[in-house]
Amino acid sequence: MSEIPTVQHWVNGAPAAGTSTRTAPVFNPARGVAEKNVLMASTADVDTVVAAAKAALPAWRDMSIAKRQNIMFNFRELLHKRTPELAAILTNEHGKVLSDAAGEIARGLEVVEYACSMPTLMKGDYSENVSTGVDVYSLKQPVGVVGIISPFNFPAMVPLWFFPLAIAAGNTVVLKPSEKDPSAANFMAQMLKDAGLPDGVFNVVHGDKEAVDALLVNPDVGSISFVGSTPIAKYIYETASAHGKRVQALGGAKNHMLVLPDADLDLAADAAVNAGFGSAGERCMAISVILAVDAVADELIAKISERMATLKTGDGTRGCDMGPLITEVHRDKVSGYIDIAAADGATVVVDGRGIEVDGDADGFWLGPTLLDRVPLSSAAYTDEIFGPVLSIVRVEGYEQGLDIINSSQYGNGTAIFTNDGGAARRFQNEVTVGMIGINVPIPVPVAYHSFGGWKNSAFGDAKAYGPAGIAFFTREKAVTSRWLDPSHGGLNLGFPQNH
Repeated sequence: MSEIPTVQHWVNGAPAAGTSTRTAPVFNPARGVAEKNVLMASTADVDTVVAAAKAALPAWRDMSIAKRQNIMFNFRELLHKRTPELAAILTNEHGKVLSDAAGEIARGLEVVEYACSMPTLMKGDYSENVSTGVDVYSLKQPVGVVGIISPFNFPAMVPLWFFPLAIAAGNTVVLKPSEKDPSAANFMAQMLKDAGLPDGVFNVVHGDKEAVDALLVNPDVGSISFVGSTPIAKYIYETASAHGKRVQALGGAKNHMLVLPDADLDLAADAAVNAGFGSAGERCMAISVILAVDAVADELIAKISERMATLKTGDGTRGCDMGPLITEVHRDKVSGYIDIAAADGATVVVDGRGIEVDGDADGFWLGPTLLDRVPLSSAAYTDEIFGPVLSIVRVEGYEQGLDIINSSQYGNGTAIFTNDGGAARRFQNEVTVGMIGINVPIPVPVAYHSFGGWKNSAFGDAKAYGPAGIAFFTREKAVTSRWLDPSHGGLNLGFPQNH
């Protein structure tokens, strides 16, 4: 049997082995087989990568913004052209179906296009004659070396939320992707090089907690961007900020969808299935709880069940609707929540365990699952399951539904389905959640707005991409300037006067 390949780090524009000999297996989840290994960096390896980014910073920071923009345009064209290749990598290592993988890349591409407008986004302000002969103006400059730590569920999109803006603004980057699906990061690194990006501006270091901790404490790293679970987001925020870094740390979620009696139930059922089971439910903006008003709950459940019966689970390369989960351990954990819900009194309406799939028997399979009457006290309700399990909680009306959402420790995304504009407007005002959909199930903002939740779904006050992303990856200088002319007069030791 031939030896499987090893995914290396990417440093100074080329693959690099580093010094650590530790590796981790990279599985094809649809086959249940490790098809690659990935290097696991030591602290020394991370320090070497950061040093490379630091060395590349002065020339990149001082390169004209027009040249940086041109490289970003080139990258945009390559990413668009090579989407099918990158999507195949995502499907192979994550398991999501090819159409979902291509959709992930398309959303990331939006941020690249936004970054192409960096000459406009980097403009400062100018106030003339704030005092006689004195002008004040602001400059936006890069932070320096920035660290990005991205999750397994979106190996392309989440890094693309961050590094195009960081690079276009003049920063250099060290990306630490998930060790579960690492190859997308290296693929994008090669595309950046092909687009003309100088060596050392974008680097990839693979690894686990040792690599993460090394990034968090390295004094040459100016900021950390993170997306992942809430406990890790909290740890990232506390550790990195304690070491003087600017931090954006986006955590977990338990997203609710409130369905009122006047809603279009066919639209709501379609939305529930799409938002609950896309990417096998492994996304922080998935709808995992439907708050169904009693008057329409039975009809809505029937419509959702009908649609679930048409879904085909299997290998993402075979035209299926939903692929496997990322690992066997995660599959078993998610499956365990079905047992927990049933033991706590919930009704298993559709059971995804043991289903027939269009794929290898050893794949990490769990089909779409629907639970009804899930108690609010059950771990199946309170925990972020991060899998294809959709829970129904029945409510008396709007007020009870709103109270349940606002009582959650999470505040990432939510949705309301209604044809009542007054109810929708009231909901968007009263709900304590960062991203809200009105008859839209997954309200991920477009690239020129910013992404981020409230409460335990985010730590720090910096959202991702959009205007908040520009602010995060730049630092502002205020310059007060006076150019004297021959009539400036004598000395004045007092404070400047506004006249």
